[in-house]
Amino acid sequence: MKHKQSTEAKDTPTLTLPPRGGGKGEGETLAYYPVFLNLKGKKVIVVGGGKVAERKAFALLKTGADVTVISPEVTKRIEREKLKGKIKHVSRQYKKSDSKKTFLIIGATDSQEINKKVSQDAPCLVNVVDSPSLCNFIVPSVIKRGPLIIAISTSGISPALSKSIRRELEKLYSPEFAEYLRLLEKIRKKAMKEIPDKKKRTKFLKSIASEEIIKLLRKGGFKEVKKILL
Repeated sequence: MKHKQSTEAKDTPTLTLPPRGGGKGEGETLAYYPVFLNLKGKKVIVVGGGKVAERKAFALLKTGADVTVISPEVTKRIEREKLKGKIKHVSRQYKKSDSKKTFLIIGATDSQEINKKVSQDAPCLVNVVDSPSLCNFIVPSVIKRGPLIIAISTSGISPALSKSIRRELEKLYSPEFAEYLRLLEKIRKKAMKEIPDKKKRTKFLKSIASEEIIKLLRKGGFKEVKKILL
């Protein structure tokens, strides 16, 4: 679904974040700084209303971000969440002022012209789907097991390889790791109160998160590990 985009008059230049990926030299791989962002309550915008935009919007929604989708048309799923009040929808084409006072913006339309404009206008964190050269951050392939989050990236060289590695790691880190981590959280809080000696407490906390425990979790399952930890 392509939308025509009108050209706006040039505004006063705004302060921009680090250069987009296109600033690298030929043959040079960018050295990205991996980071996990706290987006709770932050204003984020997704430009586009198709399936790709839907996927991006819902991933952001799970972080607690204040999500706005800008597109003349949106998917049925986005429309449902809009009616529930979980997602805001601005039913029109993107314009330059949309990126003001925004923490993060994603260009996810099927128009390269619009996506490029989103990148050029953004005075904030910006990502354009499948176009690393238009981004100042890229989104990794992710495994999520409750509180455990594993991010995989090839620095934009091969998203396909990132996905293959993700599928491989998904087999190593089963959903039981989520249960294991929630139990560890409870034990850690208890240990902080009941083991006053810092060295003994550190030794104990390391022991319940050791490689041996991980191997046992994979071999015997969560119930077996829970017996030992409790």
